[in-house]
Amino acid sequence: MERSTSVIEHELELNLVLSPERSVPVPARLSYGSHDPFAVHITFHLDTGTPVTWVFARELLVEGTFRPCGQGDVRIWPTRSGRRSVLCMALSSPAGDALLEAPLPAVAAWLERAHRLVPPGAELAALDLDHSLAELLA
Repeated sequence: MERSTSVIEHELELNLVLSPERSVPVPARLSYGSHDPFAVHITFHLDTGTPVTWVFARELLVEGTFRPCGQGDVRIWPTRSGRRSVLCMALSSPAGDALLEAPLPAVAAWLERAHRLVPPGAELAALDLDHSLAELLA
C-alpha cells in the first residue's frame, strides 16, 4: 500500500543582512510535508550553485512570527524593516553565521497552509507509525 504524502512549498526572496546598511537578496523555498510533520525545511539558493537546506521545528517558526524564540543554532523574531513586517532568522553553523529577513506576511500565509495540511497537535497521527514500522520490518 502506497502512503500519500502532501507537501506545501513556497518560493520567496529573503534578504541576507551583511550590515545595518546593506543586504543581498537570496532566493529560498519553504517546504513542509505531512511525511515529516514536526519540521519545516528552508532551502537557500546561493550563488555557489549548491543549495543549502536548514531543517527545524515548525513550532519554532510559528512562535517566531509572534515573539522572539529559539536558542543556539536557530533564533527567530518578528520586527519591522521600514514599513514592512519581516521575520528575522539568525542561523549559526560551523561554517558561519547568517542573519536573514523574510517577508512576514508570506511566511505566515504559508504556515497557515501547513496548518491546514497537518493541524497543530495532529503531527503524531500524520506520521502513520504503524505503516512506517511495517515497512521497516518487511
